[in-house]
Amino acid sequence: MKFTEDISDKLNELLVKNYDAEKGYLNAVNHVDSDRLRIFFKRRASERSEFAKELRTEILQYGEIPEDSGSFKGAMHRNWMSLKSTFSTNNEETILEEAIRGEEASLEVYNDLIKERNLPPSIDALLLRHKNAIQGAINSEKVQEELIS
Repeated sequence: MKFTEDISDKLNELLVKNYDAEKGYLNAVNHVDSDRLRIFFKRRASERSEFAKELRTEILQYGEIPEDSGSFKGAMHRNWMSLKSTFSTNNEETILEEAIRGEEASLEVYNDLIKERNLPPSIDALLLRHKNAIQGAINSEKVQEELIS
């Protein structure tokens, strides 16, 4: 496999994770009553949309084709969030827990890719910036969860 294909494949994996996260946050907006949480989730969705655009740009710069949608696993997670929130007594806390779980899964993929030493510096910096923002979102979600518990 060519170096450019290898990098593009890895970036496409992150791209799909970001599509899934964006859709998950937009789904969460429809299942919470708190205006504060709605705004928070909308901001996270917007952030993940921006990450996806940046990853698409990088993939295109390598002459490869970016993925154009999320994963089946991501769709299943969103459906699980919806179903779980329907039967949960504390809807918002449950949704935050699932958001944290999804973000931690994304963080693992970012961490794995950042550990690789053969990435160009521009991609390494992009991934580190995304990773730090995701970690910040996880920390914020944990604080939000504490506030509504």
